[in-house]
This record gives sequence, structure tokens and C-alpha cells, in this order.
Amino acid sequence: MAGRRLPVGAEVRDGGVHFRVWAPKRKAVGVVIDGVRSVPMEPEADGYFAAFAPGAGVGARYRFRLDGEGPFPDPASRSQPDGVHGASEVVDPSAFAWTDAGWKGVELPGQVLYEFHVGTFTPEGTWDAAVERLPRLVELGVTVVEVMPVAEFAGSFGWGYDGVQLYAPYHEYGPPDAMRRFVDRAHALGLGVILDVVYNHFGPDGCYQGLYSDDYLHHGRASGWGDSLNFDSAPSREYFIANAGYWIDEFHLDGLRLDAIQAIHDSSDDHVVAAVARRAREAAGGRSIVIFAENEPQNVRVVRPQGEGGFGLDGMWSDDFHHAARVAATGRAEAYYCDYQGTPQELVSAVKWGFLFQGQVVKWQQKRRGTCAFGVPAMRFLTYLENHDQVANSARGSRLKTITSPGRYRALMGVTLLAPQTPMLFQGQELGSERPFLYFSDHHDELAKAVREGRREELAGFRSTTLPELREFLADPGARSTFEASKLAEPEDYRHVADFRLIRDLLQLRREDPIFRAQDSARIHGAVIGPEAFVLRYFGDGPDCRLVLVNLGRDLYPTANTEPLLAPPPGMDWSVTWFSEDPRYGGSGIPPLESDQPWRAPGHSAVVLAPVPAPDRPDEPEMGSTEVEDYDVHPALRRRRRGG
Repeated sequence: MAGRRLPVGAEVRDGGVHFRVWAPKRKAVGVVIDGVRSVPMEPEADGYFAAFAPGAGVGARYRFRLDGEGPFPDPASRSQPDGVHGASEVVDPSAFAWTDAGWKGVELPGQVLYEFHVGTFTPEGTWDAAVERLPRLVELGVTVVEVMPVAEFAGSFGWGYDGVQLYAPYHEYGPPDAMRRFVDRAHALGLGVILDVVYNHFGPDGCYQGLYSDDYLHHGRASGWGDSLNFDSAPSREYFIANAGYWIDEFHLDGLRLDAIQAIHDSSDDHVVAAVARRAREAAGGRSIVIFAENEPQNVRVVRPQGEGGFGLDGMWSDDFHHAARVAATGRAEAYYCDYQGTPQELVSAVKWGFLFQGQVVKWQQKRRGTCAFGVPAMRFLTYLENHDQVANSARGSRLKTITSPGRYRALMGVTLLAPQTPMLFQGQELGSERPFLYFSDHHDELAKAVREGRREELAGFRSTTLPELREFLADPGARSTFEASKLAEPEDYRHVADFRLIRDLLQLRREDPIFRAQDSARIHGAVIGPEAFVLRYFGDGPDCRLVLVNLGRDLYPTANTEPLLAPPPGMDWSVTWFSEDPRYGGSGIPPLESDQPWRAPGHSAVVLAPVPAPDRPDEPEMGSTEVEDYDVHPALRRRRRGG
């Protein structure tokens, strides 16, 4: 164990390779190198076996023989060139020539995330092809890319959430050093990279862990995707905790996104999620990293400091914002959307308070959901209009912009990217992509059938998907055509895409305007001003502030001027800073704002206003003068009565 980077796996040493594996259910273990050389392994404490193989080196292929059975791939393999069922490959992580020595990592404030899937991000579906798209993301205003899971999984395509060899980057995307090249280039461009990791279940195909130990899984407890992982066993627990540090250390990643941690069951005093976070931060050394989690029950313990009994993560995904926005955009409220009205008040509350459900009963689950999030900094909530799940959880994998009006979509994009929460974009939004993102997974016939039926059952919560006439239009997850249909199509010049201009301008405003940059929800107040309209007032220092006027319905004229948030600061008038109906974004313009006239709030739009000094006006008459009654007269009539 001395001198090893990891507790298990193959590691290059002077003169050979050291192998170590946890196999407590076996009595005799040996390593077979390049299919011909067999080296017996010595038993160690706690069910480990180890051996040093002189003369072996980088690129050697190996498997383990267990009590004469096999040989089988290494559960801690760093590379599987031929997939989950093939031989493991010896890799030397120290051989890569990194150029990011000056990179200091990323901290939570000010980040803008971009989620993407390596296999569909480019036509080639590789790390090296994805590198070529990074300058576009920098120009857009993205600061961190979030990569969907890449731990080795079965088949030639898939989402990656069925990983089985958690230390091996998926071979179809390129060798491990291709992933390192991607991260190194991202850092050179000023981009952070975080990875989605799955510590709640193993995939159903290629999971050889059970041949080594019965203690990787908790067979009496389900996760929703099969048996739960077992964190009561110390070596099993260490396997996952070490994996978190591995990605940060050997790939210079800037953080992790932990998938569905509500399905990670651990009754120990030191919850494994907290331990994962500590190991990841230790592995980063002097670099700053960020760790997010998906937690459907919305338990803010996730982001509480570990010293206060929390897990110490940086942020959580916020489905509440997405669900309210989607219902507002489409009017559809099936399945888990049924608890949302899509009202202006829901959107105001989501911006102000983060989670909408903080302990109330939800009818979809028939139980209480959420915990009190008051006082949690807004930046700890990750918000989005699209992510991989929410796009795919529909009959056709439709993009939001294709199932709502263009104006509503632009307005909601404005709300999302100017809100104080940490925003995330999904691949293709900046291209105005109308390509679907579907669920796809490549499995053998029997498993493919089970996945196909399971997917239909999962979607059946959306009652419209059970319509018999729709069945023939539901994409088959196992068909390669489903995977190919989800690949992004590249425009000739992305700079001419209206959605690229929209998002780039909003992110520039978010980055450069000190009021929006503050991400301070405590200084934001909102009000409903119409059936589908609301206003958000962002207060700064002194009289400085911003007003965001959003109308997802028909024109309002006149706008309800009884709302105090609409009043400009003393001695100021409002001036338009940004509007979603700018013709550069494909919009149809907005009526001019006249300070002494009733406002018209244009339908399907968002407008950002900032205070500017008001022009000099004639002295107003003092109370008690003979002209007081003029205050109830339209300005044009007032001028006429005064002979103007």
C-alpha cells in the first residue's frame, strides 16, 4: 500500500507494475498480463490481494483470475480500451504533460455552468472534437462546463448513468489522456470543468464487482435503479470516496456533480457524501473546487457546513424553478409538474427564496417535500430552463423553445440568467437547437427490451404519452438512430444565431452590472402586476437599483401603477437597459418608455430598467396653491390649461 496513489488498481512503479484488488470472497487471486503471463497475488488484511509484476509497463492489458475462474477486468481499472467486458489497461497518470500549473480552480460566486454530453456534443462524439467548441463557450460567457458521466459503461452509446468501472473514462470518447487534454485546454481558456459522478448504483451490464465481493451492494435496500451501494463496508466505502479524489487529482477537475444523492443510503455519523466532499477538496490541494448535488427531496443539509451537521457541498440543483418556469411557458402540468401553477408569484418566490417547496405537502408524492431554505445564499441554488433529464422526460425529447412561444422563451431566459441563483445552460441552447435530447442506451437484446419497457412505464406518469396514437412516435432507447438524433447540429456561424446573441448579452449584463453580479436575493423584492406579469426590483447601494419587468401574457396597458416597486428612485426616471424583444434576438421590438405617460408592458417579453437622472422639470406647485387640482389632470391637458 505504501507509495500508492489509490488503494486499488494497477500503478506503475520503477521496474514494473503494482496490482492491488479487494476480493474478500476469494481465496486465491492472480493477475493475468497480456493474456499469457500469470502472477499470483498475496493476500493482505481486510480481503485485499496485491502483487508486483516486474517488467510490466504502461499499455499492458491485464485481468484478474479468481479462484481459478475468469479472468475478469479490474473493478478499479483506469482504462478499458475494449469496453466493460474487455481487458483492463495499465495507465501512468503522471506521464501527461500538463500546462495548467497556474490554474487556481473555481469558486462558487459568479459561475455560469454549461452541461453537455460528450457523445452528442459534436458529430464525432469525442473529447478531442469537444475541445474545438470550447472557445465558443468562453465567448458566450460560460465559466464552468459540467460533463455528464463518463465512467465506463456497457455499449457503444448511452447517457453514462449506468457506469460500472468508475475509474475508467468511457473508451468511445477517447483514451484517458484525451480527457486530460480537454481539461488542460479548458483551463488555458479560463474554463473550469466539473464531472457528473454516480455513487448511488451500478449499471446492470458489465458490473463485475459482485464476483470480487458481496459487500459492494446492500441487497436489502433498493435505490430506484437496483440494489443500493453499501457504505457500511469500509473497503467498499473507500472505493467510492477514493474515486472522488481520483478525478480531481489525476484529471485536474474543478469539482463534481453528485447524482441523485437521495438514493445514497448511509446511516453512519460521517455521511459518505460529506466524506466524498472532503476527499475531493483534499485532492485539489491549493486549488478551489465546487461540488454540486442533485437532491430531489430538497434537503438543505446538503449545503450546510459540515461543522453544523451538513454535507458541506457548494450547491444544489433547483427543480422548483425549472418546473414553475416550464408550466408558465407551456401551460402543461402533467406528472411531477402537477404541483406547479406557473404563476408570476411562483417565479417571484423562486427568485427570492430558492426552493418553492420547503416542507409543504406535494400531491404528486402525497408527502411533505423540501426543508426551510431561508437564509441560504441564492448562489447555492442551481437554476436552468433545460437539463438532460427535463428535456428527455417528454414524449419527443423536445427543447423548451419548440413547445412555447419565442417571446416567452426569451423572457424566461432573461429571468433565469439575471436571477441571483447560479445559472446552468444545457448543450445547444446557445445555438437555438431544436434537435431533441432523448434517452438512449445500448444494451443486449434482453436488457434492451427491459429498458424500453421501463422507459415507457416511467413516462406513463405523463398521461399524454399513453395515447395509443403516440406510441409509434416514442423513440426506442436502444436504437442508434435515437442517439444520432440527439447530436447537435453545428450552424455555419454561431455568432449569427439569435439565441447566441441573447444569451451572450444577458451573461455580459450579469457579469458587468454590479447589481446583478451581487447575487443577493435579500436585496430583491418582487410583485405580481398582472395575470401573467410580475416585476423584480434589485436594490443596490443608495438609489442604484434595477427593475426587471416580465410579462408572459398579453400586453398590459396601462400597467398597474399602484405597485410601489415600479416607482423610480427620487429624482430619477427609468431607462431601458435590455429587452428580450430586441430585433437582434428575433424579437419584434417594444413600445417606447415615456416617463410621464402610463406604461405599456409588452406581452411575451422581459425588460430591464435602470435609473437615470430625471430631466429638469418646472417647480411643482406647493400644497395649498390654486393649481393643486392639476395633479389629477393628464399632463397634456395641464399644459393646455396653462397656455402651453
